[in-house]
Amino acid sequence: MSEARHMPPSPGRRRMLAAGGALVMAFALGTGPARGGGAARPGSLKKTPHLDSWIRIDADNRITVFTGKAELGQGIKTALIQLAADELMVPPQRIALVTADTARTPNEQYTAGSHSMQDSGTAIRHAAAQVRLLLAQRAAARLGAPVDSLAIADGVVSARDGRKLSYGELVQGQNLHVEAQPTSPLLAPQKRRSIGQSFPRVDIPAKLSGGAAYVQDMRPQGMVHARVVRPGAPGATLEALDTTAVAAMPGVLKVVVDGSFVGVIAQREYTAIIAAQRLAKAARWRQGAALPDEARLYDTLLALPSVDSRILDRGNIGTTRRGITATYRKPYGMHASIGPSCAIAQRTGDSYCVWSHTQGVYPLRGALAEMLGVEEDRVRCIHVEGSGCYGHNGADDVAADAVLLARAFPERPVRLQWMREDEHAWEPYGPAMVARVSAALGADGAIASWEYEVWSNTHSTRPGRAGNLLAATLLAQPFTPPPPEPLPQPEGGGDRNAIPLYALPNARVTHHFLPEMPLRVSALRSLGAYCNVFAIESFMDELARAAYVDPVRFRLRHMQDARAIDVMREAARRFGWENFRRREGRGRGFAFARYKNLGAYAAIAVEVEVQRATGLVRLLRAVAAVDSGEAVNPDGIRNQIEGGIIQSCSWTLCEAVRFSRESVQSIDWGGYPILRFTQIPESIEVFVIDRPGQPFLGTGEAAQGPSAAAIANAVADAVDLRLRDLPLSRERVGAAMGA
Repeated sequence: MSEARHMPPSPGRRRMLAAGGALVMAFALGTGPARGGGAARPGSLKKTPHLDSWIRIDADNRITVFTGKAELGQGIKTALIQLAADELMVPPQRIALVTADTARTPNEQYTAGSHSMQDSGTAIRHAAAQVRLLLAQRAAARLGAPVDSLAIADGVVSARDGRKLSYGELVQGQNLHVEAQPTSPLLAPQKRRSIGQSFPRVDIPAKLSGGAAYVQDMRPQGMVHARVVRPGAPGATLEALDTTAVAAMPGVLKVVVDGSFVGVIAQREYTAIIAAQRLAKAARWRQGAALPDEARLYDTLLALPSVDSRILDRGNIGTTRRGITATYRKPYGMHASIGPSCAIAQRTGDSYCVWSHTQGVYPLRGALAEMLGVEEDRVRCIHVEGSGCYGHNGADDVAADAVLLARAFPERPVRLQWMREDEHAWEPYGPAMVARVSAALGADGAIASWEYEVWSNTHSTRPGRAGNLLAATLLAQPFTPPPPEPLPQPEGGGDRNAIPLYALPNARVTHHFLPEMPLRVSALRSLGAYCNVFAIESFMDELARAAYVDPVRFRLRHMQDARAIDVMREAARRFGWENFRRREGRGRGFAFARYKNLGAYAAIAVEVEVQRATGLVRLLRAVAAVDSGEAVNPDGIRNQIEGGIIQSCSWTLCEAVRFSRESVQSIDWGGYPILRFTQIPESIEVFVIDRPGQPFLGTGEAAQGPSAAAIANAVADAVDLRLRDLPLSRERVGAAMGA
């Protein structure tokens, strides 16, 4: 934690260090397009082209790899090490990986959208390959031997006559601050030792053993504890607060009040908790605008002004004799992180250091600097994993809380952890959505026309500006949140995966973007894809039934993408779709999607059991097939799909934010139930279709939408009842069945 007291060294100092013998001869973080024309550089090398921004080799042969992406539990630390190790031709154990840190790593913006392997993995792979070539060329010059006559193993370049030079010897006194080339001498598949292997995750041991794995576990020397007191409800403002009694409590170091932002710093955590509770009781708040009526939530959304965009308009939408229309609805959802959001901030002089589980250290730095009124180079943000993530949860907001209190209490690290009610009531939620789809079947039973509409708020209010930080909006001189905007296609936000991948000759898709947000929302894993795939794949089953065709065969009939066909067939075969044995109260379901129509392909088949007496739905087993391009760590891919299925099962069967006209009511696990261990499927099987040589497609969000639709389709198969509103809770299913 001593790093908090030092700002990053200047580029000049980096070059001096480099002359002492390290491959990192300078620290260059390009933010614009690379100089020169020609082909584009791969991955994040487009914006950060210098090799020494990604790879460092010291004179003592230590190798450090840098990524601007953050480990969120998705396993990228392990996969990135594997990539670098193979291309540098060293064992993975030789690689030290540094993740997102504004003083050390490239600016790769957010770790989001399943882009880590596509962007950072591709950049590191190519950078490592080009570094290997540069070192081989240097060795050839020093050894007087042709490059193609040299052998490389374990970071040592050897000539045929036995002379050798280590990587450390080759970097001494040299300046390799060079821009990457568009193409790289990637290792042939037969020479790879790490890529394609299921190496053990490097982040797992501390998590399993109770070690220091998360920012919540950090205990720097001299640390003090803090808590914040939130308004009584969204939009409420502080009218009065007498802090005298709390400020006089033994162990309380400072009470901070700035507008409606209230916080307390104490020597011990329990003291901070008690002090915050007493401040909350003493505070008087002026109520803000009323929240919408939860019972009429979807009517409210549909009545809001919308900005409409036609994102697909193919052929002619006509009418035929067999038209079908359905509406699907999704409530607000939480990230519901198991560990409440936490950050540590320290002010030293006029500089700040913040340890945060944010998904974007550079955007957070910009927002914090704006809020504090300082230059960005006065703020350093270091990513540390948090106990719970996958989207824009409270990580950035708690960092803002911590840095405001650190400003008021300089020199000592201030640790601020939210309480459970803070997390549930104040994190940005995943938006509620409505999807309406109409289709007609032709005389041949194929889909003749398709029309899809989706209504949604924005799916990203991530920081970049101070107004995106909750605390900044509460200050006496508040920052206004930037106007919400839709995320553009082809990836999209509320309209992510709203365009079916199926071959539909006549199709129209419209995105109704809702700028007004009844509740604060932002990115939740998979964004709009969860709702859109749930709706599209549920409707595909409805159409298959209308056409009297097996649901898998119906999908295959409308699919032309060969890789999509492969995953659908593999999932169905591994599940035993054709030989499924029907039993009372049990059903099978199937669904498919290619995430963003650009990322990983995933097909999922499930079996559920529905208790007719209670309406309880239980996912018994799931079988998935996934194509993520080249598989660097197959077990890591399986981890992501397994976790995605379980998380989606929880969303689909349990989760919905409850609120009154005054405030959010889901402030604990009783008010926001999630899947319990007893509800976990008995069996989850994931089959990875490896595509060596193909681009990385990203896996982290591929399973959410297909899992939801597969479960809904299985419920319909089990009880002959189509439910289109999420979640498929015991109460909703039971009411529909008359239980």
